[in-house]
Amino acid sequence: MHGHTDNYTFLTQGPIHRVIITMAIPTIISMLVTGLYNIADTFFVGKIDTQATAAVGIVFSLMFFVQAMGFFFGHGSGNYISRELGARQRDNAVKMASTGFFSSFFLGLLILVLGEMFLTPLSLMLGSTPTILPYTEDYMQIILLGTPFLTSSLTLNGQMRLQGNASFAMYGIVTGAVLNVLLDPFFIFVCDMGVSGAAWATVVGQMVSFVILFLMSRRKENIAIHFCDFAPSWLICKEIFYGGSPSLMRQGLACVATMSLNLAAGVYGDSAIAAMSIVGRIAMLSFAVVIGLGQGFQPVCGFCYGAGLYDRLKEAYKFTVAVGTAFLIILAVVGWMISSSLIGIFRDDPEVIAIGVVALRWQLCVFPLNAFVLASNMLAQTCRKPWRANILAAARQGLFFIPLIFILPSYFDLLGVEMCQAVSDVFSFMLTVPIIIYTFREFTREAAMKKEAV
Repeated sequence: MHGHTDNYTFLTQGPIHRVIITMAIPTIISMLVTGLYNIADTFFVGKIDTQATAAVGIVFSLMFFVQAMGFFFGHGSGNYISRELGARQRDNAVKMASTGFFSSFFLGLLILVLGEMFLTPLSLMLGSTPTILPYTEDYMQIILLGTPFLTSSLTLNGQMRLQGNASFAMYGIVTGAVLNVLLDPFFIFVCDMGVSGAAWATVVGQMVSFVILFLMSRRKENIAIHFCDFAPSWLICKEIFYGGSPSLMRQGLACVATMSLNLAAGVYGDSAIAAMSIVGRIAMLSFAVVIGLGQGFQPVCGFCYGAGLYDRLKEAYKFTVAVGTAFLIILAVVGWMISSSLIGIFRDDPEVIAIGVVALRWQLCVFPLNAFVLASNMLAQTCRKPWRANILAAARQGLFFIPLIFILPSYFDLLGVEMCQAVSDVFSFMLTVPIIIYTFREFTREAAMKKEAV
């Protein structure tokens, strides 16, 4: 694919299944690598001692917040860029790319400075105990150094993906992640740096990712980042907010939901917390593929919406839902059969396995419903329907999950905790159906208005 017109032609005219699969493969790889990379960090630090493992877990919630900021700017600016490129308004897209990137970088710098200034109170606020505190401070002090590189890398990644250049974005993300995994054992054990080693491995990986992504943004038809195009305005802030707030909502509520789940499961002992977090990890890796597929649909969605190609947009949406659902059905059947060995990989403890299998099987029953919910959320987000996108982003882990995790256990005890996510998924599905019917009717009206205007 060469030249600006080629991405436009491919996304607006290429065969739907080929376009979406081509766009989705690099994002699926990025999603899986990032998922594995989170697990690898925990794995290596777990070899030091319990306090170190706990410290990484505590700082993880801060990292979650930093990632949410990167996604906010990346998806906010990226969704706008893809619609403007679809409407052939390249100048607007160029301004948005640099403004989104630099805003994200400056916010990362601000988090870095404030974090270092308030290191101890921040560690305590995130839940560090006196015994874990020295480890948390050691780890966080170093991790914070990578913040501006992490936020702006995620922003560049989102922008490239939504311009239809996901393979460029993949190089940066994957190289950084692989480097982190290789440096972890080297810094921790060979250089005997302990938990600080794990932090340095992460920061080096983030910086390398940043440099590669920045260089890639100058390749071929990507919009290059230049400080002279940094033009913050009320209009640009509003567009970033509309396109990015669902991502922020999704990440933020996932954070609150995890904390609520730990509280609810904690009543039934440590095994319950361990089992539920393992099931969460398995679900997260499984959804990585469906989210990657949905992210492959997003540039097609943005370009077609910008270009007024409503029939093609609907066809792309239906294809994404069909493939995602088929994949999740296969996964649910296989997962059901091997559920106890799956949980045993993470923790070989009969009690953890017993609780985990029940929770995993409840989730697997409703797994296939999630492809429809995720694709619909991305459709609303890319086509600038902020209210709908925010409601759908909040549904699965927020609107329904958070109240249910406090209600269900009071009636069903531990079973209430185990089935909570499944019940929440059914409610999310029921909420999505009317929203999508309404959105498609709206597309039909918009298409008719465009025809009259011509």
